Amino acid sequence: MKKLLKSFALLVLFVLSSICYYSCVEEKKTTVEKYITPSEVTYKNKDIDGVNIFYREAGNPENPAIVLLHGFPSSSHQYRKVLAALGEKYYLIAPDYPAFGESEFPNSKEFDYTFDNLGDVMDDFVQSFGLESYTLMMHDYGGPIGFRIALKHPEKVNGLIVKNANIYEEGLGEAWMGVRKLWRSNSSENRSALKGVFKEESLKWQYTHGVKEPNKINPDNWILDAHRMSSPDMIEVQLDLFYDYRKNVEAYPKWQEYLRTNQPPMLIVWGKNDAFFPESGAEAYKKDVKDVAYNVYDTGHFALEEHAEDIILKILSFLNKINKK
Repeated sequence: MKKLLKSFALLVLFVLSSICYYSCVEEKKTTVEKYITPSEVTYKNKDIDGVNIFYREAGNPENPAIVLLHGFPSSSHQYRKVLAALGEKYYLIAPDYPAFGESEFPNSKEFDYTFDNLGDVMDDFVQSFGLESYTLMMHDYGGPIGFRIALKHPEKVNGLIVKNANIYEEGLGEAWMGVRKLWRSNSSENRSALKGVFKEESLKWQYTHGVKEPNKINPDNWILDAHRMSSPDMIEVQLDLFYDYRKNVEAYPKWQEYLRTNQPPMLIVWGKNDAFFPESGAEAYKKDVKDVAYNVYDTGHFALEEHAEDIILKILSFLNKINKK
């Protein structure tokens, strides 16, 4: 009888443990799914300063706003997972810059391809929505463009999400060597030496360098980019922007001063194996911003491609925090 009771007790304990285990797993799964419930994304266009700007939009305009600024050589396509995940609670706007993605490619004789001008167009784009406040999410080129916007409207920027968007000399990696030569001399020789950057294999490298599982990175990324970057006119425009990037480096102290003065809450989600913007660029932000949620991932330049779920959860936590203030 004692053996029977003991066996029964062990059976009950096993059943209860199993129920607890599976309910805990299910609870965790449900929580994650709750945070990343897919939302509808729409695709729109606006005429801004005579340029047709394409953008992706998700969520209700009555909700807190996030403006997502993409990098090179990509477009708003790089934010597809964030847009689909956060539209239930937030209002997301992700534009393509002139000559990028699905936006218009104005003739270089009629449009000044500098970061100052891109910043002006994107600022006019953002202000056209009449937002009282917004969070800026910036990647790569999105940094120079985003900080130009922030300097013009510091009272409207309630937070920064920084994803391999560098504004420090120590954050410029070895991959800038060829571009630095161009900064010293905008010669035909130095421009020609950089044209290989726009070939499909080189663009693929930007997405796969430093990642743990390259076979899980969607090839649509570099195939789309290679298609956009294939014309001689586009390559010349992109080389003009490479040359003009030197003015961003000159502006770094001004943007750092903006951070020290305004102290915007900041979330950093950074791929540490980035050949262009290594982790030293992420670390440098800590010198100027007190409120930094710091997250570094063992991946490359496009951290969202390999760590989207965790980054989205970090973004959601950050947004919930700053929008409670």
